[in-house]
Amino acid sequence: MQVRIKPHTFSGTVAVPSSKSHTIRRLLMASLGGGTSRIENPLESLDTLSCAAACRALGAKITGGNGGPWIVRGRRSQAACTQVPGLQDPCPGDPDPQISGSPFPAAKDRSGEAPQIDVGNSGTTLFFALAAAALGRRPITFTGDEQIARRSAGPLLEALKTLGASVDSNGGCTPITVCGPWRGGRVSISCPTSQYLSALLFAAPLAAPGIVTEIETPLLNEKPYVDMTLWYLEKQGLSGPGKGPGLNSMEPYARFVITGGAAYRPINGPVPGDFSSAAFPAAGAVISGGRVSLRGLDPEDTQGDKVFFDHLVKMGCEVRWKKTGINPHSSWELTVSRSGPLRGGTFDLNATPDLLPVMAVLAAYAEGETALVNAAHARIKETDRIAVMAGELKKLGVPCREEPGGLFIGGTGGRAKTGPRAEGEAVLDGRGDHRVVMALACAALGLPPEQTAELRGAEAADITYPGFLELLTARRYT
Repeated sequence: MQVRIKPHTFSGTVAVPSSKSHTIRRLLMASLGGGTSRIENPLESLDTLSCAAACRALGAKITGGNGGPWIVRGRRSQAACTQVPGLQDPCPGDPDPQISGSPFPAAKDRSGEAPQIDVGNSGTTLFFALAAAALGRRPITFTGDEQIARRSAGPLLEALKTLGASVDSNGGCTPITVCGPWRGGRVSISCPTSQYLSALLFAAPLAAPGIVTEIETPLLNEKPYVDMTLWYLEKQGLSGPGKGPGLNSMEPYARFVITGGAAYRPINGPVPGDFSSAAFPAAGAVISGGRVSLRGLDPEDTQGDKVFFDHLVKMGCEVRWKKTGINPHSSWELTVSRSGPLRGGTFDLNATPDLLPVMAVLAAYAEGETALVNAAHARIKETDRIAVMAGELKKLGVPCREEPGGLFIGGTGGRAKTGPRAEGEAVLDGRGDHRVVMALACAALGLPPEQTAELRGAEAADITYPGFLELLTARRYT
């Protein structure tokens, strides 16, 4: 799908979509566990719907949605469920005698074969579900879209094999078949993406009682996402020293020891707003000279991408939090604007590589050079985001220089200039990458007023932020 975007000043009040990272973790934890969970205000995007479909295929019962809460009945025996501090509501306690052993066994389909599960474009769903599948004794095959088929799960699959699972894959990529059981032991895994570690941390407590899993991580990027995973385990009572099942962090981020035998209990309550998504309307306002107020964010949330707003301050923007009510998930308003020029600078994106596309378009409008560094793992996302952003910004006359681990951008200090091939209309390609699409849409807002931008592959925005292009009054066609 293609859209056209006319340059204009973007201002207004925006209700920020719910967090994709939180929604997927809650779906998976509720599905892996017992009892009935109520996930309020979930993000309903292509990625989270893919996760819900995968959970259903693996045996969880999920109802609701379409603007209401998701009700998730987990697949594990629910006899021992009790209330979890900080996650509200107790478990109803309706045990399912058909479930034993693995918390996430795969039911065979009518043909008698184990299911083949399509995760769509959701890498988080793929990696977490691969680890969950290693807990069971039936083979489960995972597939995905064209981008997923290029994203390697190799290090995670090697770790699962070390822990006892059998694995078959296409060189580390989908289709991937995994079958347990999880036998535990010691494993060392380099994590260019934090999702490898988070997947293991989510699954290991659910191994059979007495099985001990020790995980060493000589390399770990995106640490805030691991913090989010550990937060959920802590709320389940599984983090910290103890004699029962649970997780001990022997060395922060470097070594974990997890004892099996745990059972996840229901997780309830509202999903907080997504700082990753909030970056895009904020960037649109800053680039176009507007002012935007963002609602639904929680400044105390564990999401790493909230550092984006610190980056905006460093670049010369005004960022103000205002308390508006008593509900912790909807009582804040964050206002973003600028009265002077954007300033370039150096930004370390190791913890937050998803910010690279939006930071790149801001840099294009800043004064001086901007260095986005320590982000080699941005090359192994849905696209090689370093190369893609360099190529697209060059179409707007913005000088860019790639390095293996970063991107250096010579800002125009104002409005971008069209390249020689634009001929009155800038033709940009989001390459099917949702964050690239949204970043380029923001860039189009600041083009010369007489120029319209054409943006291809725009449908990918719905993976994370349904309605974002309409928010910018982009006109869809074809």
